[in-house]
Amino acid sequence: MKKFWLVSAFFLSCTAAHAADIVGTAQAAGNFTTLVKAVEAAGLAGTLQGPGPFTVFAPTDEAFAKVPKAKLDALLKDKAALAKVLTYHVVPGKVMAADVKPGMVKSVEGAPLTFSVKNGKVHVDKATVIQADVPADNGVIHAIDTVLMPK
Repeated sequence: MKKFWLVSAFFLSCTAAHAADIVGTAQAAGNFTTLVKAVEAAGLAGTLQGPGPFTVFAPTDEAFAKVPKAKLDALLKDKAALAKVLTYHVVPGKVMAADVKPGMVKSVEGAPLTFSVKNGKVHVDKATVIQADVPADNGVIHAIDTVLMPK
């Protein structure tokens, strides 16, 4: 009987360790608290928990801290503007860092993002990918050091 419980506990721990959707993965990472709060405020959580696949260039909490507090507070209160900014950080499909090619790619928001690779690091507009290829069940997250603003 003891072996059964050990095997069951092991099985449950292994199945619990698999990746979650984009939102769950961001929550579990611990350094995307502001992003998750913004996604929920914009009403986008359901979309990013959907089938995807999505590639999210996710600003860390440190990236959001660079945005002046008054501007961030105003953005968090304006659902339409917030959704526009957040969807600018998303491209359709699952794009791993090694597959990024220099050039422009249309964001979910509609405006193009400009990608470049310098010294082995991926850059998106003025942001740098600081942690690449965080897997999620419905796509991938790339942590970036700057909040991107659509033009």
